[in-house]
Amino acid sequence: MRKSLILLALTLFVTGAQAQQSAYEQSGLVGKLESPEIVTDPAKWPKPTGEAPGLAALVKAGKLPPVAERVPLEPLVLKPLHSIGTYGGTWRRGFLGRGDQENGNRIRSGDKLLFWDATGTVIMPSVAKGFELSADGKRTTLFLRKGMKWSDGAPFTADDFVFWYDDIYQDKDLVPTPAPELSVNGKPARFVKIDETTVAFEFDEPNYLFPELLAGDTQVGGGQSRLQSDGREFGLYAPAHYLKQFLPKYSSTEQANAAAKAAGYDNWVQYFRFRSDWGLNTGVPTVAAWIMVSPINTQSWVLERNPYYYAIDTAGNQLPYIDKVQLTLAENPEVINLRAIAGEYDFMERFIDLAKLPVFLENAERGGYRVRLDPGFNGADSQIYFNLAYTHDREIRKWFQNADFRRALSLGIDRGQLNDAFWLGLGVVGTLIPAAIIPESPGEDYRLIWATLDVKKANAMLDGIGLSKKDKDGFRVRTDNGERLRLQIDVAQTLTPTWPQQVEMITQQWKAIGIWADAKLFERSLFYTRVRNDDNQMSIFSNNGTEALYLLPSAVLPIDPSNSQGGVGHAKWFASNGAAGLKPESEEMLRAYAMLGEAVTLPEQERNKKAQEIWKLAVEQVWSIGLVGQSPNYMGTRVVNLKLENVPERVCISQHCRTPWSGRPDQWYFKP
Repeated sequence: MRKSLILLALTLFVTGAQAQQSAYEQSGLVGKLESPEIVTDPAKWPKPTGEAPGLAALVKAGKLPPVAERVPLEPLVLKPLHSIGTYGGTWRRGFLGRGDQENGNRIRSGDKLLFWDATGTVIMPSVAKGFELSADGKRTTLFLRKGMKWSDGAPFTADDFVFWYDDIYQDKDLVPTPAPELSVNGKPARFVKIDETTVAFEFDEPNYLFPELLAGDTQVGGGQSRLQSDGREFGLYAPAHYLKQFLPKYSSTEQANAAAKAAGYDNWVQYFRFRSDWGLNTGVPTVAAWIMVSPINTQSWVLERNPYYYAIDTAGNQLPYIDKVQLTLAENPEVINLRAIAGEYDFMERFIDLAKLPVFLENAERGGYRVRLDPGFNGADSQIYFNLAYTHDREIRKWFQNADFRRALSLGIDRGQLNDAFWLGLGVVGTLIPAAIIPESPGEDYRLIWATLDVKKANAMLDGIGLSKKDKDGFRVRTDNGERLRLQIDVAQTLTPTWPQQVEMITQQWKAIGIWADAKLFERSLFYTRVRNDDNQMSIFSNNGTEALYLLPSAVLPIDPSNSQGGVGHAKWFASNGAAGLKPESEEMLRAYAMLGEAVTLPEQERNKKAQEIWKLAVEQVWSIGLVGQSPNYMGTRVVNLKLENVPERVCISQHCRTPWSGRPDQWYFKP
C-alpha cells in the first residue's frame, strides 16, 4: 500500500496523459475492465435448482413456490466472475437521506431493460432478453422473458408496458412533459404490443439511437417506471396489477381523490406518485434483485432479496447471493468517508473523496478493505454551468448570453492548482470533452480551447465587452446601476465532497480578473428544486456519462426538462418541440439542437461525426466550463471489503454504467 501511495504521489510532479497512465499501472490500484459473462445460448442454460436457505424454508412451509416456478422459463444466466458464490450476508453502505434516492436506483439497476458490457460500449440483455432494430431504423422491438414474474409473483408481461404507455405516460396530470427520447423531430413514437412477450416502438423517421437510449441513463432507460415530484417519468413499464387501483380510470376521480385524502394526500396524483415510488412504498412490486423493506425516509434504508428475481448462475442457483442491502444514514459525505476509512462499509464508491486516498491506503489493512481506482472517460469530473435560461436578473442574464464573458471566466481558472489540490494530480485538465478513446470525441485539439489560465487575456476580454469599470476593491461593476456584479454558484451536498472547496478556490482565482462570486451549499433535493425553477445562476456538477451521444448529453446541452443546470427553460423548449419553455437566444445552441435531432436519424458512423460537431460547438461557446476529468474522482474510488468476492478489478465509470451495478452485485458474495 505504501508503494502504491508513493507511485501515485509522483504524478503531482509530472504532467501529461502518458505519465498519468503509467502511474496508474504501476500503483496496482487500477485493474483490468471485467465483468461476469452472460450466457445467451439456451442450450447451455441450467435448470434453476438452488436458492437461499431462507427462501427454501418458505418453500418447505408452503409460503412460496419452488425456485423452478419462480424463475422465468428464459432466465438471465450469469457465469460469475471468479467462482460460484454462497448465500448470505448484508451489504453495508451509506446514504445521505431523501435526496439520495439515486444511491438506491443504481443498486436496483437490474430492472433496466438493456444494459452494457464491461467497457460500457456493447449492449447486453437484462430484463429484456434481446432487441431488434429494423433496417430503416424506424422500429425497435424488445423481446421479454417467458414466465417472468414481479416480486409478488404476478406475471410480468407486455401488458405492463401497455399500462405504462396508456395510463401513465399519456396522462398529462402524471407526465405533463413528454420524454424527448420518445420522439424524432417532434413526431412522437407509437407503442405496439405484439404478443405477451414482445413489444415494439415505432417512429415516423429513423431512430437508430433508440436501443442505446433504452440501455443508457435516459428517461426511457430507467427500467421500472419512476414518477418524480416534478412530473418527469423514468422507465417504460409498471406493475399494472398493483397500480391500476390508484387511478381514476379504473374507478372515478371522486373515489381516487377520496382514497388519497384518506391516506393523507391532497389528491390522487400525489397518492399515485407515492404508491409507484419504490423508495417510499414498501408495497410496490419490483423485478430488481432486492426489494425495499425499510423506506428511504428512515435512519436505515433496507432492501432484501427478491424471491422472483429473473437471474441464475451457471450452476442453477437463483441470484442474488447476498441476502440484504443496508444503507445507513450519514449527516454528510465527510461522515461517509470516515466510516469507510474505519471499515464500516462492504462496498462504497459513492461520496468517496479521492483526495483522501493516502488515508484510505494507510488504513486499508486495519479496516479490512482494499482500494480500487476506476478512471472515467468523461472530460469533467467537475464543471461550472451557466444557467442560460436564467431570467431573474437582466444584467446577469445579459452577461451569461455573452460568449466572451463565459470564455473569460474560463480563462481565469487555474485548473492545475485544482488538479493538485483535489485530484492528487491524477486528473486531466481542460474542457469537458471525453477521452480520445470515445468515438464521439472531437479530438485532443479541443482539450484546451478557452481552458488554459490566461489572466491578461481574460481581463482584456472583460474590458472589451463593457465590464471595464471596477469598485474600490477591484471588482467589476454592473452596467445598469454601478453596483458590484455578484455571481452565485450553487453547490449540491452530493457525490463529490470537495465541491464547496473547489468553488472557493475558483472564486479566489477569479479575483484576479475582477469577478466576485460566492458559493452556496444546498441539500440535494433543494438544489434540484432550484434547477427545475431556473433559480440557479451557476452551479457545479459532473458531466459524468455525457461522453456518448446515446446518453443525451444534458451536461453539454440543456435537454432534460427537469434537470438541466444549463437552463431548464431551454430544455422544456427542446423537449416540447418549441411548444413550451424558453427559446434560446443563441443561434449556436439552436444549431446544436438541430444537429442532435438529426443525429438520432443517422447510422453510427455518421452519428458520431454529428456528435463531434456538437462537442466542438460546446467547447467554442463555453456553455459550461470544464475543469478536471478522466480520473477516479467521481465514484471511481472504491472501498471493497476483503471478504467480498466476484468484485471486478475495474468497472466502467460512467452514468450509463450505473456503478455499482456495472460490477454486477447480484453475483457478489461474502467468503464464509
